[in-house]
Amino acid sequence: MHGTTLKPLDFESRADLDGVLTSAAMVEKLMDAEIANGIAPERIVLAGFSQGGVIALHLLPRITKKIAGVIALSTYMCEPSRLPTEATDTNKSTPVMMAHGDQDEVVPVFMGNAAYQALKDNGFNVTWQTYTMQHNVCMQELNDISAWLQKVLA
Repeated sequence: MHGTTLKPLDFESRADLDGVLTSAAMVEKLMDAEIANGIAPERIVLAGFSQGGVIALHLLPRITKKIAGVIALSTYMCEPSRLPTEATDTNKSTPVMMAHGDQDEVVPVFMGNAAYQALKDNGFNVTWQTYTMQHNVCMQELNDISAWLQKVLA
């Protein structure tokens, strides 16, 4: 996403909050346009890989529309310490699929797992899966995403 810059591996400050907020506002505007065109919010899945996942995980607890689900791949959470005070209950039951490569050198797996744990600890409906890969996707992950989407959008 434009405006989101990666910073050093310091967990709390890796993402540029201003860039995340700007990008999240752009995605929310796109969602609003789709809803205005007749797409029900309950048919929308936010999906993101790496920096895109940061945006999806930022929006999930903060948007006021109930959506179908979130897929967050090889990603982390921007300032997870803000979650308890900023999260709403709107999408707590929304299915969230998180997946990460256990050999990821760009976004270490512990950062993805910490995001998963923060969501879980705050009552979100999140699952976690690792794959034997680096900062990419693999066929098994794609198959799992397909099955997850078919279930969520059934």
